[in-house]
Amino acid sequence: MSETATHTDPNAPIIAEFRAHNGRVGGMFEGVTLVLITTAGRHTGKPWTTPVVAARDGDRWLVFASNAGRPHNPHWYLNLVATPQVTMEIGTDEGRVKPFAARAVPLTGDERDTQWDLQCARNPAFRDYAAATTRTIPVIALHPLDLTGDPARARLIAEQLIRHHEDLRAEIDQVRTRFEHALAGEPDPGALDTADADDLAGRLRRHCLTLCRHLQLHHIREDGAFSAFEREYPELVPAIRRLRAEHAVVEKALAAFAALLERAAGPDRGPDAEPAHLRAEFEAVSAGLEEHFAYEEAHLLPALRG
Repeated sequence: MSETATHTDPNAPIIAEFRAHNGRVGGMFEGVTLVLITTAGRHTGKPWTTPVVAARDGDRWLVFASNAGRPHNPHWYLNLVATPQVTMEIGTDEGRVKPFAARAVPLTGDERDTQWDLQCARNPAFRDYAAATTRTIPVIALHPLDLTGDPARARLIAEQLIRHHEDLRAEIDQVRTRFEHALAGEPDPGALDTADADDLAGRLRRHCLTLCRHLQLHHIREDGAFSAFEREYPELVPAIRRLRAEHAVVEKALAAFAALLERAAGPDRGPDAEPAHLRAEFEAVSAGLEEHFAYEEAHLLPALRG
């Protein structure tokens, strides 16, 4: 799950309020323009969602890596430098927050300086942030995905979608192979040592956590891209509505399987820790995933490929 869902995240109340009130929050951020950005952790691949101060600039949004004047750049900025593909959430005229796929581009030179000065004029606290640190505070432009009149980009997205699905299918097959070795009484080729070879549930739990992170990041990015699909291909709206709902169902099923592995890897193992039972549960989850992938490919790819 993303860090926004953990009770220890200090930003969780702001994120929840932002989503509940169409991008508006109170307290110290009352009246301040915020966006939520979700980046991929540069070391873990885990999705991280952060509220950041923003400014609208034509079709793009600007965000500022001030980190309240601390001496180092914030983690979200390091993440987007490593992977510029981000998902941003903003309030809309529809009365609810929507996600949008975006490409992050740090500004440089005179353009950066001009936009920084404009932000300081809007919010003088940013001058204090700059005075408190020796680093040049980055200004980043977020360019929302726009498919208007660009069939080549739509086709590229279609091929990216297929590649992501194939990568996820390959991860599922890796888990399936581990089950096959365990049920045949054979050593796991992925085990690091003898003790690890005996800990099927523990290995599966680690692999499942990786799969869950990759799948969740994939779905977050898809939800953002879907907003561009809906605008360019209104005939896809019913299919996209179903796919958004399925994202929540799939993540719930994966979370339940991860909890089962957690129990199976613990000291009080019951019958549900047996490899045959774990495999049956995993196959039920993977069947739901494959049905989801197949529906998405059947309904979205023809439109994106033109």
